[in-house]
Amino acid sequence: MLSLIKLIPALLLFLLVGCASTSNPATWPASEFYNQAQQSMSINDYQTAIKYYEDLEIHHPFSPYTQQAQLDVAYAYYKYDEPDSAIAATNRYLKLYPRAKDVDYAYYLRGLISFERSMSSLDLALGLDFSKRQPKTAKEAFHHFEDLIKRYPDSKYVNDAKQRMLAIRNQLAQYELHAANYYFRRSAYLSAVKRAQYALANYPQTPAIPDALIIMIKAYRQLGINDLADDALKVFKLNYPEHKAINNLG
Repeated sequence: MLSLIKLIPALLLFLLVGCASTSNPATWPASEFYNQAQQSMSINDYQTAIKYYEDLEIHHPFSPYTQQAQLDVAYAYYKYDEPDSAIAATNRYLKLYPRAKDVDYAYYLRGLISFERSMSSLDLALGLDFSKRQPKTAKEAFHHFEDLIKRYPDSKYVNDAKQRMLAIRNQLAQYELHAANYYFRRSAYLSAVKRAQYALANYPQTPAIPDALIIMIKAYRQLGINDLADDALKVFKLNYPEHKAINNLG
């Protein structure tokens, strides 16, 4: 009986030490970091999730959980509205694990992050000084999706990527149209023609094309280049015979 009493303090000390060690993140197994990160993600606490994912890599750099965490942290950064960090994380993942089973998702995620950033930047650019702004991020998003489709044509993300590429093309065409209008309103007719021509050459079959042709017709007339204006008018009438502006173009 006496020996049992003597053992009780030692047992309590052991339990206290055990509890203390589990509360110290430095002693956590990789699974605990990952589970904590996932729980934070489930309640949209992306900042905390990012910390757990990054701590997991610090404390367990060679754990199987770490590879997944390096992809998950990219998504967490994306949801936390840190696109530069998110894209850096996807690029790092693609470099480290080029043959991972879910590498197609990494390509898709990189495109998605660039897509959302590019759409907001293009929306802000509309109506501003187009000579000082270029839709670089939109083109990057397009190329990221294009890269996914070329590398993994059977990926489940391909259909969504194609739809987003279509939206990017439409938005880029609209950007060029606004740029052409910007120059036309300022009597920079040659610049207006060049931007309209760029839209025609690079974004055919987008909703902006008929209006781009209209700008070309009007700008050529202002420049006194009536033969090119007539050629553009013929193309317009041939392709858009029901357009509401057709009777106003001569």
